[in-house]
Amino acid sequence: MDTPLRRNAETPPHGVTTASPVGATDTHTRSGVTETPLKGIRPNIVQSIRAFRVQELQDAATQLNQHFLYANLGNAQSKQDILDMIAAQYTFPAHFGKNFDALYDCMTDLVHKSGPQPGFIVVLEQIPAHAKFDKEAREQLLDIFRDAADYWADRKIPFRCFYSFL
Repeated sequence: MDTPLRRNAETPPHGVTTASPVGATDTHTRSGVTETPLKGIRPNIVQSIRAFRVQELQDAATQLNQHFLYANLGNAQSKQDILDMIAAQYTFPAHFGKNFDALYDCMTDLVHKSGPQPGFIVVLEQIPAHAKFDKEAREQLLDIFRDAADYWADRKIPFRCFYSFL
């Protein structure tokens, strides 16, 4: 039975890329200089994507052998739309409860129970900023990811979440 984030490496679901464990390292070399992807970024954080491009984050996930989760929320009009889009793009199980508590459970406990995790780089792009998804709702959404970052920090697993607003 597939669980979210733990898929066959040959056929990753849309929006989820996992790096190959063969030869994976935490550093790479460019022009003879060893670099660490996301150097200076705490291992467990939720922050604006400002300084990064999505492709750079996906490349960093590959180099670090971590899960890459991407959701573009630009077409969402409501909290329910956001939950539906995240569930679809992160390939949550069909029984996902489509509420903030269930989102937290899918980002933490359910994944933790599926086995050892290498780490996560999560992108929430174009979170809507309008009356149907106001500032309070946006903060509640980001708090779920902050709580997930804390959950994984307690387990010494990197969880970096980057977001942007529409």
